Amino acid sequence: HVIPFRGVLYDPVTVSDIAQVVAPPYDVIDGEGQNALYSRHPCNVIRLELGKTQAGDRSSDNQYTRASAQLQEWLRRGVLRRDAKPAIYPYTIDYRVPSGQGSATARVLKGFLSVVGLEEFGTGRIFPHENTRAQAKTDRLHLIEACRANFSPIFSLFSDPDGGVLQRLEKSVHGDRPRLDFTDDAGFRHRVWSITAPDLLEDITAAMKPKPLFIADGHHRYETALTYRRLRHQQAGTAPGQALRPYDGVLMLFSSLEDPGLTVLPTHRVLKSPLPAVPELKARLRDLCRVEEVPVQNGTEKETRARVIQRLRELGRAGHAFALTLKQAPVYLLVTLDPAHPLPPPASPRERLDVSILHNVILPKLQPEASEEEPILYTKDEDEAFELVRRGEGEAAVLLNSTKVSEVREVAAAGERMPHKSTYFFPKPLTGLVINVFEEG
Repeated sequence: HVIPFRGVLYDPVTVSDIAQVVAPPYDVIDGEGQNALYSRHPCNVIRLELGKTQAGDRSSDNQYTRASAQLQEWLRRGVLRRDAKPAIYPYTIDYRVPSGQGSATARVLKGFLSVVGLEEFGTGRIFPHENTRAQAKTDRLHLIEACRANFSPIFSLFSDPDGGVLQRLEKSVHGDRPRLDFTDDAGFRHRVWSITAPDLLEDITAAMKPKPLFIADGHHRYETALTYRRLRHQQAGTAPGQALRPYDGVLMLFSSLEDPGLTVLPTHRVLKSPLPAVPELKARLRDLCRVEEVPVQNGTEKETRARVIQRLRELGRAGHAFALTLKQAPVYLLVTLDPAHPLPPPASPRERLDVSILHNVILPKLQPEASEEEPILYTKDEDEAFELVRRGEGEAAVLLNSTKVSEVREVAAAGERMPHKSTYFFPKPLTGLVINVFEEG
């Protein structure tokens, strides 16, 4: 249920350079990045989405209450202004894929921003694909309770094989000047338009109504929105579906599964607990995998690493493959499942994933005493993964190939969840482009 809404945007008269006030998604911002965004502009959306904690914070004065007060102040001052008419907001990102992840040719991710009616998982046509963790949801719940707003969109995918939905949007804004048009710190160009024509809005909402949605990114925020909706209906003594309330929807970016501009990056693992030395590792995997050693000669680290990464991509096209390096071991390992020792047929789409085979089959052989809570660092940058080990900040690095979009769809449609950090959809929609501030009487 796509719901056109009166978006809240930065006023270009007050904020002439939108690039100074937007931010990446909160979950990819570290402390240094947070400080940089605070310093960049006094009205940067970071003050709403990821406020700083302070000594002496308490229930009546904390990063969430300060975000709420800041939001109301910016609305009063006209820094932020609500559109006069309900709209949906076409959004494109012109970008390049990170090095090592395929062709460096330019790509364009296309989609549109709108509100979507919330559905409990398993009851409708909105499907998750990844597990979530409680701590992140608690933080987001405090924020939405205080601010009653969505500052960043959940990223979802829908099937549009003939491109009909996005083509209609493109035609409707063809030749129109974008509301927003700027280049971010990575050199990516972001453009946002708005569509308010009632007949076209009705056409798009009708076209989207039967389509399943697969959440690509933002599971914590979606589940938080569900929790918040339940709490608000309990307080009001109502039930979802009786009448549409502002908290019955959540801000979302809708993109096509078939969009050639959609990229999925792998999320690599850096293990904090040691793996066996190379001879023992090979012995433990003998009845399961083939292990190819690629030694590093003096002065050849960069070239060897590039060759290993390229080989990993090639092996991944034919089957399940991983690249490993161990602390203090001047060697890279390419690990592939041995066709002579096939695994039992998978019981579900989830079990066919590289990340599932890594965590359910390979790592238990190498770390039989490890618990599910074994500390792991995650990164989408293969060089960073290897460098963390070379610097002694990790015991071993495991590189994976990207999960395919078709695999995400199969897992979600089967009602399953992927292991934590299975996908990294790229590029990420920015925070602060169009904000959904609940219109409550």
